[in-house]
Amino acid sequence: MKALYLKTYGCQMNVYDSARIADVLAPLGYVQTDTPEGADIAILNTCHIREKAAEKVYSELGKLKKLKQARMRAGAVMTIAVAGCVAQAEGAEILRRQDAVDLVVGPQSYHRLPEMIAKLARAGGQVLEADFPAEQKFDSLPAPTQTKVSAFLTVQEGCDKFCSFCVVPYTRGAEFSRPSMKIVEEARRLVDLGAREITLLGQNVNAYRHETTDLARLLRALAEIKDLKRLRYTTSHPRDMSDDLIDAHRDLDALMPYLHLPVQSGSDAVLDAMNRQHTADDYRRIVERVREARPDIALSSDFIVGFPGETDEDFEATLALVGEIGYAQAFSFKYSRRAGTPASAARKQVAETTKAQRLEALQALLDRQQKSFNRACEGRALPVLFEKPGRRDGQAVGRSPYLQAVHVDGAASLIGQIRQVRIAEAQSNSLKGELLP
Repeated sequence: MKALYLKTYGCQMNVYDSARIADVLAPLGYVQTDTPEGADIAILNTCHIREKAAEKVYSELGKLKKLKQARMRAGAVMTIAVAGCVAQAEGAEILRRQDAVDLVVGPQSYHRLPEMIAKLARAGGQVLEADFPAEQKFDSLPAPTQTKVSAFLTVQEGCDKFCSFCVVPYTRGAEFSRPSMKIVEEARRLVDLGAREITLLGQNVNAYRHETTDLARLLRALAEIKDLKRLRYTTSHPRDMSDDLIDAHRDLDALMPYLHLPVQSGSDAVLDAMNRQHTADDYRRIVERVREARPDIALSSDFIVGFPGETDEDFEATLALVGEIGYAQAFSFKYSRRAGTPASAARKQVAETTKAQRLEALQALLDRQQKSFNRACEGRALPVLFEKPGRRDGQAVGRSPYLQAVHVDGAASLIGQIRQVRIAEAQSNSLKGELLP
């Protein structure tokens, strides 16, 4: 047996990819370990959305290099690999800057890791693989061998939207949707392994379309799987929020009342500069239709502040939109230049101090909304899917339909079950509850 250290950065799709990397390497005798010390191969599965994410990777590679040198002095071998979107975008640069890196593999090529490891063993040196054909990856991946109560399943990859701030079209390629039959087959396999909730993943997951099957039809097919209790999907684009998909929120009990629908800004001028291809009013109308279909739905979103050219009035429009919509949860960031994107070359960059002030104001508003949403759950009985043991003996942690973490004492034996829980207290980022008979 050989030890595999696998560290994942970024989005849920990277979490899914890391699980599949482990499946790909399992036939070679690799077993995952929680620490890099003693690992035969260390893989960093990377994210390229923000600049700091890439900086963290280079910092981690420096630490791994020292471990590799120590193992060499002890007569052992350690292979270091970089996978994911940083590998796709900066593969040659990684090999140039980090001579301890042996393998660099993009997000559409990790199914070739066994071949790359064999090539490295034969010839030594450094190996780079960064092709784009997603269909070959999914055709080559083995069936999942392990899962969690709440599992991820990638159904769509890549992006054709070309938002001016985003590197995804350059690191993940064009939009590609997996065959629906393959997705249903993998979902059944995950349920057989113990999954009770599946989150469908895609860079633009609601752009999913294979032949005559769109995301709404796919969700309806998955809802028929026995013992699959919950369905979610992320991340969506407002342009692809179809009437059929909204109707699925109304019709499917398994589809949880939680929607992550990024808007990025409340200013039409900024949305146009971002090439989002929707307006703030377009977004408002979509939210109205979704809430008509599912009145209890909780909304989440993404926001970027300090986009090039953003004025005080533009930022106030974002605050106004947030105040009007009301979010149960949201993710907000300062604009970060990404090389090769149109926005990175814009002349009217916003000062870092201004970005920081705007982010602080936005996050304060979003935090108040999240706390208000959580407090509104106090006293309610919610169905909770228990996912894992808590930090204390006898405690278990699960998720509400609204994706809130719920901590319950005396529930450690209920992992994988859905039980009614009365919410006793809304805490900073979670809920505390009591099991109901």
